Amino acid sequence: MTVSVCTIEDVPELVSSAAGLFAEDAGRHDPFTDTGWPARDGEAYYAGLVEDPQCLCLLAGGGAGHLVGRLRAPNPLRPDAVTAVLESMRVAPGRRRAGVGGSLVAAFLEWARERGANEVTVQAYAQNEGALAFYAAHGFRPFLVTLTRP
Repeated sequence: MTVSVCTIEDVPELVSSAAGLFAEDAGRHDPFTDTGWPARDGEAYYAGLVEDPQCLCLLAGGGAGHLVGRLRAPNPLRPDAVTAVLESMRVAPGRRRAGVGGSLVAAFLEWARERGANEVTVQAYAQNEGALAFYAAHGFRPFLVTLTRP
């Protein structure tokens, strides 16, 4: 299994993986998420990310998954934080627990380190226990908690 940086030619595969994430994760945990967004607007959005030097789009070989990350613009309230954000990650169901996610995260962390990031963040739905356990196993810890009320 290889992890590679997306090119513009890879955008359809990236959109397909993102659509899977929308359906499997947000579609289960957030009733307000528009799970049709990737099919309508994903191509332009992800093409823009692929061409943005402040973003990283990775694909795991053979349709195994993707990761999208970016460097966050400086924040005057936290001027010493150079933050890399793991925006989106999915491992295809048949490839989970085979090291794909770990390989994607390792490549992202290396990219972030090379760009001077001293903080890496990711968000996951509180009900997605598998994602929370995965990220904890890779060194992520709770920092902020968002509470919501319907």
